[in-house]
Amino acid sequence: MKTFGRFILFMKTLLVRGESFSILLSRTVDEAIIIGVNSIFIVAVVATFIGAVTCVQISYNLTSALIPRSTIGFMVREMTILELAPTITSIVLAGKVGSNIAGGLGTMQITEQVDALEVMGINSASYLVLPKVLAAMFMFPLLVIIAMTLSISGGYIAGSLSGALSGQEYIEGIRDTFIPYNIVFALIKSVVFAFLISSISAYQGYNTKGGALEVGTASTNAVTNSIIAVLIADFVCAQVLL
Repeated sequence: MKTFGRFILFMKTLLVRGESFSILLSRTVDEAIIIGVNSIFIVAVVATFIGAVTCVQISYNLTSALIPRSTIGFMVREMTILELAPTITSIVLAGKVGSNIAGGLGTMQITEQVDALEVMGINSASYLVLPKVLAAMFMFPLLVIIAMTLSISGGYIAGSLSGALSGQEYIEGIRDTFIPYNIVFALIKSVVFAFLISSISAYQGYNTKGGALEVGTASTNAVTNSIIAVLIADFVCAQVLL
């Protein structure tokens, strides 16, 4: 509970003595490029192969002749939108983005760059952390949308190449009884996951004490705690929103 209390107080400092809007916007755009644009490749690779593997495995287990093959497309769509795209993408980003945030802030802390900002009268927490949190909350939903598209496309390619079902059957399945709210649900989850990953990683990095070894420990703790928080939040969101 002591750590949770410190985390709440840390988040409160982000809103005290903030920078001007122009500076905040400029830094948020810079962080969005680091967090979002630089993560597109890994998200694309993971999402495409997750969709492909999901399609192949569903086809392998769907042996009943009474179930139409288009059901494969339907199941790939539902699994991708509701769970795989937002959750797996966020877990991957927890490893990439979370460790980067914690490592960067931890290095700044042990090299006294954070103290230098404080000496100049700048709220270092607001200046360094708030843009990262805002950028993550803006970019994660966009990355999840990309992941959804590529995962469903990966299922289409895998299904066609493996002969599990025709392209027409797959498209028929992904168009069957579509519920638009599922997209909204996935995007809400991605915003929640973005906040948790960026804030927890920033907390771990910002409060690093010691040397290079402690920076590595902070990065490890950031990734571990972020993934646990994402999984807990995933369950809570499903209970509350579905």
